[in-house]
Amino acid sequence: MTTSTHGLRLATPSRRLRTAVELVSSMRFAIALLTVICIASIIGTVLKQGEPAANYVNQFGPFWAQLFLAIKLNAVYSAWWFLLILAFLVTSTSLCIARNTPKIIADLRTTKENVRAQSLKAMHHRAQAVLADLPEAGARRIGEALAKGGWKVKLQQRGDGWMVAARAGAANKVGYIAAHSAIVLVCLGGLFDGDLVVRAQMLLGGKTPYTGGGMIADVQAKHRLPAMNPTFRGNLLVAEGTQAGTAILTQSDGILLQDLPFTIELKKFIVEYYSTGMPKLFASDIVIHDRETGEAVPARVEVNHPARWRGVEIYQSSFDDGGSRVKLAALPINGASNRFDVEGVIGSSTQLARGKGSADQLTLEFTGLRVINVENMAEASSRSGADPRKVDMRESLGEHLGAANKTKTKKELRNVGPSVSYKLRDSAGQAREFNNYMLPMDLGDGVPVFLLGVRESPADPFRYLRVPADEKSSMDGFVRLKAALADRALRAEAVRRYVAKATDPKRPEVGAQLAASAGQAFALYAGDAQAGAKGAGLAALSTYLEERVPEAERGRAFEVVIRILGGSLYELAQLSRERAGLPPLDGGDRAQAWMTQSLVALSDAFVYPAPMAFQLADFTQVQASVFQVTRSPGKNVVYLGCALLILGVFAMLYVRERRLWVWLAPAAAGGSDALMGLSCNRETLDVDREFQRLRDQLLHSP
Repeated sequence: MTTSTHGLRLATPSRRLRTAVELVSSMRFAIALLTVICIASIIGTVLKQGEPAANYVNQFGPFWAQLFLAIKLNAVYSAWWFLLILAFLVTSTSLCIARNTPKIIADLRTTKENVRAQSLKAMHHRAQAVLADLPEAGARRIGEALAKGGWKVKLQQRGDGWMVAARAGAANKVGYIAAHSAIVLVCLGGLFDGDLVVRAQMLLGGKTPYTGGGMIADVQAKHRLPAMNPTFRGNLLVAEGTQAGTAILTQSDGILLQDLPFTIELKKFIVEYYSTGMPKLFASDIVIHDRETGEAVPARVEVNHPARWRGVEIYQSSFDDGGSRVKLAALPINGASNRFDVEGVIGSSTQLARGKGSADQLTLEFTGLRVINVENMAEASSRSGADPRKVDMRESLGEHLGAANKTKTKKELRNVGPSVSYKLRDSAGQAREFNNYMLPMDLGDGVPVFLLGVRESPADPFRYLRVPADEKSSMDGFVRLKAALADRALRAEAVRRYVAKATDPKRPEVGAQLAASAGQAFALYAGDAQAGAKGAGLAALSTYLEERVPEAERGRAFEVVIRILGGSLYELAQLSRERAGLPPLDGGDRAQAWMTQSLVALSDAFVYPAPMAFQLADFTQVQASVFQVTRSPGKNVVYLGCALLILGVFAMLYVRERRLWVWLAPAAAGGSDALMGLSCNRETLDVDREFQRLRDQLLHSP
């Protein structure tokens, strides 16, 4: 029996119905659907699913984002067209099974003993011999030998001759049924455990997604799914010491609330680390409170080790902040003049005034606290440093390209301490996100630096301002120097001291020229508009030189200006320390490295998009676990389908269906003339060897 690619042909007078049924039940239609599903799955893997609409706009632009949202590429596996394709695939494969299974069963029941003896001569594997046995005795001997070898044998007498028909490898045909049934079972399990049931409740039960805010308890019943919902998959956030019993099901146009038959109380969230600082265990000690019986059941949830209660599985999905309290120290960076402390809870916000009596307000939003930050600090100075959280692209590619025996770049994983994330939102509603580390890091620049990160949108990477730490491992020295740079009188005094040290008092004309150059460079660097500065920092110096110095002399001129600026800035730093009652810088290597880093950091600080930076001064951490709660009865159907698929594929690939016929006719000189033929669904060397073995065993032929 061979399976054809055409579909089921109904005996009906309607031509359209015949054509539709034939198409849907055909193998070519099923293969086309599988191809479309594979392409859609690739899209769903490459394109992040379930992201906010703003993320797609930032990444792809308004046109493509609108197109992706319109055809549901942001939620491929729950899109109506994807579910429709699955439904058609189930129907098509089921019809294929219904069309071919009766033929396969009928084929398994027969040994095809009615084949003509003359047909054996046309087979690829054939042999002839003269046996000493009479036809009946020879047929029974051959039949017994084949039966002992696992063949299904049937003898047929035709006049004076006997036909021996045998079959082996029937599991090959059963594998076809198992593999195609597996596709149906997997698709049915996927449909049942997907969004199909939830969408049916939304369509038939009047449930609608919720798009507002507020307390979960205040959400109306039309946005809630019942506790006896047969299938769902949602997320549940529980802070330490609190309980929660309502999961959130994310939809493309809002959320649905899933009431659970129990509440989860988080006793403690546990994180264990390796010696390198990398986490090795995430676990939650919880208590499950049954709503119906009031029973309290303690349990522990770890990654890949869920807890189960009333048919609902509780997985450790991730973790989050549960409302940690933080204390931030506001340090003036760009325009602010006062220091102050502010306290808040992660997830809350507070109002800040830009100036006394100013109507322009800033809203400080506390967004995140990370107590542990494990970074690769190996060869820190050679990495780009644009974002220490990101993997260096050059190193990442180098690990996978080149010789196969090449070892990876040595890594030095280190916990660099806590960090805090916050947003500053202006009166127009525009916000920037900031991420600042609490402790300074040694990045190979000769002096530890504080990293102050900022980005315009979540789609952008963080860009970090590197502020050098002073001898007390704080940013106070840099803040004092920044404030002194804005004071014209202090700048003038610093220039005077620098000129006095750098020139001979006997040559006052040289000192006057140097003082004029240093004062002009200092004013441009500080962004003094009265000195004709266009901008501030090193960019203002570069613009000034481009306008007044020939291109061939700019390199040398810039080196001279930087040397003068560095000397003047050093004296300014000494003046700032005198005013603060601190001893002067010792002039050693560390002090020189601090000044070099400060020169660059001061220039970058002019483009820092906030008047102040908030440094994490103290915190009280409260952790929260994010659980994924699922009820998925269809998974058992999927498991059965996977088992059938494995068995079916192995049966079709590794089991060969063979049929053997031996025709025994009386010989003229006594005995019998034997004609043997073997057919197989796949011609391989193994079949050749098996035929030789059977020929030698059954026909006693050399």
